[in-house]
Amino acid sequence: MSFSNLGLSPSLCAPLVRKGYTEPTPVQSAAIPVVLEGRDLLARAQTGTGKTAAFGLPMIERLLVRGRRNARRSPRGLVLVPTRELAEQVHRSLLDYGSPAQLRALAIFGGAHMGRQIQELRRGTDIVVATPGRLIDHLERRTIDLSAIEMLVLDEADRMLDMGFLPALEQILPAIPAGRQTLLFSATLSAPIARLAGRFTREPQTVDVAKDEIVAATVSHQVHPVAGERKRDLLVHVLSQAPRDQTLVFCKTKHGSDALGDHLAASGLRVAVIHGGKAQGQRHRALADFRAGRIGVLVATDVAARGLDIVHLPLVVNYDLPMVAEDYVHRVGRTGRAGNPGRAVSLVTSAERPMLRDIQRLLPSRLEAVPVPGFEPPAAPVRRDGRQRPSFDRGRPGRFHRESRGGHRQPAFSRG
Repeated sequence: MSFSNLGLSPSLCAPLVRKGYTEPTPVQSAAIPVVLEGRDLLARAQTGTGKTAAFGLPMIERLLVRGRRNARRSPRGLVLVPTRELAEQVHRSLLDYGSPAQLRALAIFGGAHMGRQIQELRRGTDIVVATPGRLIDHLERRTIDLSAIEMLVLDEADRMLDMGFLPALEQILPAIPAGRQTLLFSATLSAPIARLAGRFTREPQTVDVAKDEIVAATVSHQVHPVAGERKRDLLVHVLSQAPRDQTLVFCKTKHGSDALGDHLAASGLRVAVIHGGKAQGQRHRALADFRAGRIGVLVATDVAARGLDIVHLPLVVNYDLPMVAEDYVHRVGRTGRAGNPGRAVSLVTSAERPMLRDIQRLLPSRLEAVPVPGFEPPAAPVRRDGRQRPSFDRGRPGRFHRESRGGHRQPAFSRG
């Protein structure tokens, strides 16, 4: 099937073919006809499956190819996203897809100059891509008019709920016409997402192409047991063994990210660091250098788990496990995109083992425990009752174990 078979105009399809996009992905094949019909949509798909085109192409088709710009030059399309990085990514993609229709799109998010955003809004735009907080700032200043919005997209809706944006969404909703078309995209179709869809959409068509896999099947998952004091050295070892392509390394805190970045730089690696404490300009330059291959390692907090679009990113390393198991999915979703193979490697101390169990419940495949020679953690201490405390199994790679009540060792991640 081609994009033209989905109902898109030849003017939008021709640039896609020139870019090598000859066949739509499953989410695009399922979603685009629904959107072109004007129906509300609730879609679940893994990250990296072409969701932006799934809503962006039919949005441009309906608003600009089949429709006309309004005289007030007010935005007619609104895309809400959870992070500034994702806002920039979606904005770039929309401009690319919409170039044949001379699309005008604007990204507004916190950390960027408010005055410049106000000037751009006054010049007029077709589609606004925004984070909820900054959009509310503009609404309160009355520097944006959403009364002409015809299409609303909630992208990465599950992440917005995780980040506590529901009150912000409820504050934005009254400013948008009730007769709009609403498209909601999420990596999960949990009960909270269903409730959100019930409040924001009208009899939506459900599209589910993720099946039971919330992480691409092309991603392998490995866990390297390690003592806390050896983590940095093990990371340097892992990076030295990896191909010379880019690697994304996740840390839990801003301070930890900065310290790790300094350590990797001192080890001779080309590295940059991004987190919420960095200025927007610094984050933008770091991401640009990473995408261009000028740096090989990007150290980040979860601020980069959404919105970083590197098609051939081969390796993601969890230096620290996330505080919420679902964030593991968002992190490793940066690799294994568009059908490419990917690796997710986690450096795990004994104190982080409980989170591994929560992560395993989300994955269809087993986490593979692979001790690295020379970096194995010390043997577990013996308790007062003479029994050994649970520890990583050092004898059988590929499994984690725990002690049963009878003293026997059993797989901790048995799916039975």
